[in-house]
Amino acid sequence: MRVAFVQMNCRLGEIERNRARALKHIDSANADLIVLPELFTSGYFFAGKEEVESYTEPIPSGPTLLRLMEIAKKNNCFIVAGLPERDGNTIYNSSVLVGPSGHIATYRKIHLFDEEKLWFSPGDRPFAVHDIGIAKVGMMICFDWMFPESMRSLALAGAEIICHPSNLVMPYCQSAMVTRCLENNVFAVTANRVGNDRRNGERLHFTGKSQITGPKGTVLAQASSALEEVQVVDIDPALARDKNINRRNHLLNDRRPELYRL
Repeated sequence: MRVAFVQMNCRLGEIERNRARALKHIDSANADLIVLPELFTSGYFFAGKEEVESYTEPIPSGPTLLRLMEIAKKNNCFIVAGLPERDGNTIYNSSVLVGPSGHIATYRKIHLFDEEKLWFSPGDRPFAVHDIGIAKVGMMICFDWMFPESMRSLALAGAEIICHPSNLVMPYCQSAMVTRCLENNVFAVTANRVGNDRRNGERLHFTGKSQITGPKGTVLAQASSALEEVQVVDIDPALARDKNINRRNHLLNDRRPELYRL
């Protein structure tokens, strides 16, 4: 199958512009599974909760989901994308999985980073894996990478590809994903932002370098630190199913959870 990331410069509050650019990039990708950045519609560096609320949408009935489902059906592909979700009076930093048949799943970010704790409620659903026919995929968002339990939970549930919408501002994640994929023998597609968000004279810079990482820790594709890019890689999800390290060691079966203190 062909997997892709869309690396975008998502402008704060310019929802129509951001959505249009994302749809254009999806159309150009010609891939089976396409991953967009975290909060791709809204931007990130919010001035207050009221601003965040003005950018939220219900899932799956919001306008962004309708457009994503439309293009997924047209292109016969699956899309993972991050956006601010409104569920009643509660706001989540969420990602959605849609395909040719419509909305498949929603993940709500579990590990909130810095000021996200002021704007969003922490995710209330466990990590889950979804069989899309050509592969089994799981979702996590940005700062989830810092917690090994995130990818390990998905690997234990059978994930072959981890879809990772991001707005990375620290320089560590891309290197860390090599280890995360190696220790779980999975593929990962990290779709990051480029550019800056500004508010009240402050600036937040996003690091780019979106990345597709293989089960043996191989970097299969990496974007630049500054440009909008779409990169596509052919992968075989079956490579993520064999957890044998050698004749005597199995990556998951050799775990000793009865001796771990978690």
